[in-house]
Order: sequence, then C-alpha cells, then structure tokens
Amino acid sequence: MNDKVRATLNSILERFKRGNIPEAIAYSLFPIPNIPSAKWSMLNRTLMFFAGTQDARGFKQWLDVNRYVRRGAKAFFILVPYLKKVEDEDTGEEKQVLKGFLTKPVFRVEDTGGEALDYQKIELPRFSLIEKAEEWGIPVKAIPGNYGYYGYFSLKRREIALATPEEGTFFHELAHAGHEMIRNGLEPGQDPFQEIVAELSALALCRLVGKTGDKFFGNSYRYIEQYAQELKISPYSACLRVIGETEKVLNLILGKEETQVVSSPL
Repeated sequence: MNDKVRATLNSILERFKRGNIPEAIAYSLFPIPNIPSAKWSMLNRTLMFFAGTQDARGFKQWLDVNRYVRRGAKAFFILVPYLKKVEDEDTGEEKQVLKGFLTKPVFRVEDTGGEALDYQKIELPRFSLIEKAEEWGIPVKAIPGNYGYYGYFSLKRREIALATPEEGTFFHELAHAGHEMIRNGLEPGQDPFQEIVAELSALALCRLVGKTGDKFFGNSYRYIEQYAQELKISPYSACLRVIGETEKVLNLILGKEETQVVSSPL
C-alpha cells in the first residue's frame, strides 16, 4: 500500500481515537429551488428518480417558467389525487373527498429547452481528481438539493450528482464509484459499511490533495458515528473494520497500485 495513503488514514484514525475533533463547520446547503416536485409524494419523487431526472413538470408548468417541451419527448406519469366536492350531511357545507387517484403526464427538465432555471445557472468548480471520474466515464452534474442529501452516485446511470459545490461531497461520491469498481457491485441503499468507506475516503482525499480536511472533520465524524451506531460499535472501531477497503479505494482513485476485485462482505 502507498505509504502516504497509510499515513493519512492513520492520522485520521488517531484523531477519532483521541476524540480530538474540531468544531464542525457545517456544509453550506445548495439553495433549495422552489420546484413543483418538492411537494410531491415520496412515490412520485421515486418515479421521477427512476425516470432519470431531479426535476419534472407538466406541460403548462414548463411554459410558466418560459421553457418548452422538445418535439418527440416522452412523458412519464405520476399519481395525483382525485378530489370531489360533496355536501356534508351534518353541516350542509361542501367538502373535498378523496375518490381515488389519476395519472398525470410530466416531462423531464432534460427534455425541455428555453430559459435557464435558477439551479442550472450554478456552476460546479473544477474539483481536484475530477479527471478520475472523467477517466471512468462518470459525468458530474449539479442538481437541485434538499435537506436529505448533498449528492449521490447512481450506478444505474453512471453519474455523480451534487447539490453542493463542496469538494468533500464530490470525494464521497467518487469513493462510492471507486468502491463499486473494486467490489464489482455495491449493496443497495445506505449500507453502513459502504457509507463509512466513502466518508473516510473523502476525508483522506481532502488531505491527500493538499486540503486539511478540518472544514469537514466534525461533519465526517458525526456522519460515521451515525452509521457506527447502527452497527452498535464506536466510530473508531467502524473505521478499523473498513480500513482495508478504504485503502483500496484510495489507491484506485490515486492510481498508485493495482487493486484486486473482492467479493466477500466487509
């Protein structure tokens, strides 16, 4: 293993062990755009994600923001409640009653043209190590964010999407991509060990590219602590459990060593 990688990981683990964690400087949240899908149900937002977008609207909704649906674009469908006004038998007043659900066609932002939306005007910086994502054929794009996430790596679409310009978040998602290559697949969802590998890798990468990592250290510790609690172990023990996998991810990203594919669980 590369000596610099080992030394960096050991210095991080030592701080975890001592509990010498600086006051966290919170991530600056990417401004949350006021888009219609923010009020959709979880099911409809899931359908939107499966359609390969983070912003979808009806035909007229796109016209309202001076955008148009391109010729030949195909809609996907979400569920909307069918409400009917009925008279209340006791008060005689009208009230709305849910009678069922209807489908509504919506179109992806990727299938529209026209004026730029607020979140499309924000440019992500040229991250350190972004050339590695490019080498792997993984595009990096900006997306509208929310309080639930700052970014993601989509294996199905082979892309990294970021709702913040913070370098640490990019490193986290790049580590997921590298981890998937090493393991020839990842567990679906927020697997605790995979998340710890990604966050520990991100913190190490901050240092290895010349950043101190202190800006993110408190947040990283709490992030790892959250998943360590699910495993009923300490953050330090959790990091020790994944140190071998993390080393391989870092070496793959930095191109220092040949990395063998592993198939056994962490």
